[in-house]
Amino acid sequence: MVKIIASSVRKGNVLEVEGKLYVVLTAQNFHPGKGTPVTQVDMRRISDGVKVSERYRTTEQVERAFVEDREHNFLYEDGEGYHFMNPESYDQLTMSIDDIGDLKAYLQEGMTVILSVHEGVAIAIDLPRHVTLEIAETEPVVKGQTASSSYKPAILSNGIRTLVPPHISAGTRVVIATEDGSYVERAKD
Repeated sequence: MVKIIASSVRKGNVLEVEGKLYVVLTAQNFHPGKGTPVTQVDMRRISDGVKVSERYRTTEQVERAFVEDREHNFLYEDGEGYHFMNPESYDQLTMSIDDIGDLKAYLQEGMTVILSVHEGVAIAIDLPRHVTLEIAETEPVVKGQTASSSYKPAILSNGIRTLVPPHISAGTRVVIATEDGSYVERAKD
């Protein structure tokens, strides 16, 4: 185990708290005008999926578990979960639907992801920062509408809703940020 200060905890880190492993879902640092700065950490217990919220002083030490981060390719999804393959050893790992959560919408066949593996079990996933998806439906362009800062709602091919610039129409391929599902740019393919 490695001890790190609470303010350096990031999403996807694996912490050991009271002998149990937790994967960090969100970590935010708060600096109030008065008082001690704190780090709010929302995490999920790996053994049973229970979500826990903890507050630490930013200078407090927390134990980070030794986790091996390795590239894997997404193969397919079935009733057991999501299946990934290590491209070097061809070993396959499976993650449950609960472990992947909302990120499942961005998984594409053959996509390279980083899996955090602890003692042979995949416990966390890190997707590429951007994915390319197609616009399934959106409102038509309104003539005379300026492109300055007005965005219109759109539904992507994976069912996620996002906001896109007015010049984007249905069938257009766009680059989307996996972190928050926001529009980045028109795809260059």
